[in-house]
Amino acid sequence: MAAATVTQAKTALAAALGTITGLRTYSRQPDNLNTPFGFPILQSVDYHGAMGSGNVVQMYSVQIIVGRASERSSEALLDSYLSYTGVRAALEADPTLGGVVQQCIVESAGSIGTVDGNDTTYLSIDFRVVVYA
Repeated sequence: MAAATVTQAKTALAAALGTITGLRTYSRQPDNLNTPFGFPILQSVDYHGAMGSGNVVQMYSVQIIVGRASERSSEALLDSYLSYTGVRAALEADPTLGGVVQQCIVESAGSIGTVDGNDTTYLSIDFRVVVYA
């Protein structure tokens, strides 16, 4: 199996996120902020990953923007995505992302913060995802 391209991996990650009810997903950052939504951001590519096996390792930050930071419902939604059955479960339900990659692992979640757009401050969370392409 040839290594998945970044575009293929990002599309597969967005599709896996799309299994979460009510979450809009994109393979890249959208122009319009219509919450809740999520998308992968490529952080790095290691061309000689996984113990010198020649596998390509792609590191992603999957950003989820849940809603206005001032709304209690945004924090509750954030909590549901952070649960073990939330984003982690959706991305690891099929570790090959439909046969596109060799393996996908959600390592951690963090960087809870805010994003400004549309004259509004939104609550966000980033998930660290490793893709063995």
